[in-house]
Amino acid sequence: MTAVLPVQVTAARDLVEPALRRAVDELAPAMRTISSYHFGWADEFGRETPGGGGKALRPALTLLSAQAAGADASAGVPAAVAVELVHNFSLLHDDVMDNDTERRHRPTAWTVFGVPAAILAGDALLTLAVETVRLGYERTGSAVVGCLNQAVQDLIVGQSWDVEFERRTDVTLPECLTMAAGKTGALMRCATSIGALAVGADERTVRLLAEFGEHLGLAFQLVDDLLGIWGSPDVTGKPALADLASRKKSVPVVAALNSGTDAARRLAELYFQPRQPDQVDDEAALIAMADLVERAGARAWTEVEADRHIQQADECLAALAAPAAVTEAFRATALFVTRRDR
Repeated sequence: MTAVLPVQVTAARDLVEPALRRAVDELAPAMRTISSYHFGWADEFGRETPGGGGKALRPALTLLSAQAAGADASAGVPAAVAVELVHNFSLLHDDVMDNDTERRHRPTAWTVFGVPAAILAGDALLTLAVETVRLGYERTGSAVVGCLNQAVQDLIVGQSWDVEFERRTDVTLPECLTMAAGKTGALMRCATSIGALAVGADERTVRLLAEFGEHLGLAFQLVDDLLGIWGSPDVTGKPALADLASRKKSVPVVAALNSGTDAARRLAELYFQPRQPDQVDDEAALIAMADLVERAGARAWTEVEADRHIQQADECLAALAAPAAVTEAFRATALFVTRRDR
């Protein structure tokens, strides 16, 4: 059963999406068409389609960040739009780099419009994000742009490590966790603090919100890695056992490979054996790999590590001492994004 979105997430989507659509409408026609398709608002010809759009989890966290600093949620809308634009810039590029052919239950943008066009659309969303916060916050704009740019730099470093790992057979668990902290944790850290920064919050509030987001981001990535192996395609929108089929160096896989167990040695034999570019594993082979990851203790370890980061995120909320309603909304959103059935 798919988890139900928390009320604050659906409310955030209702508040942010109109501003997000207005921002995307400012793009050049070709970039607007690709971006609208990627967001799920339109088909490949630019014709509007029902539904669409992401879950707006990061925008919801950004609006809560502004509220944690005592401002109205609406004050965080430009920052929330920028965070969502950066997130989708990264998704457009990730789909190309990972050769993913499906997102949100339909073909990825690069498979429809081509690789160069999808990359350029991602670049357009990134520059639009910076312009959105620059114009949206006259008093704090410089600091907000700096927060966003730092998140993008950390995200790029994390993504570059992820690409590098594809060529290596000796990836360590600390390296893998550092990569995850950049690839996923950096933007989550930004999302949970940029709203407070935008409305002029004190340094301690911004720091605690950032630390909350960093732990939440790591927990989110760990759960995402679990779903990449054991998640249902109906939930993830990707084929079953997708991360194993692509030989991804996800946290559970790297934890298993470094476990020193018999299962680790057998997994390494299967994972690193030479393959033809067009070779596709049969389902039995992928199931065997998943079983080896579990037998190595890596599934259980990843679940425990995710829970540890959730607990640390909760401790940051307790230290923050924000209004009770805001704290509970943060907590509900955090629990949703780290659910094993999301």
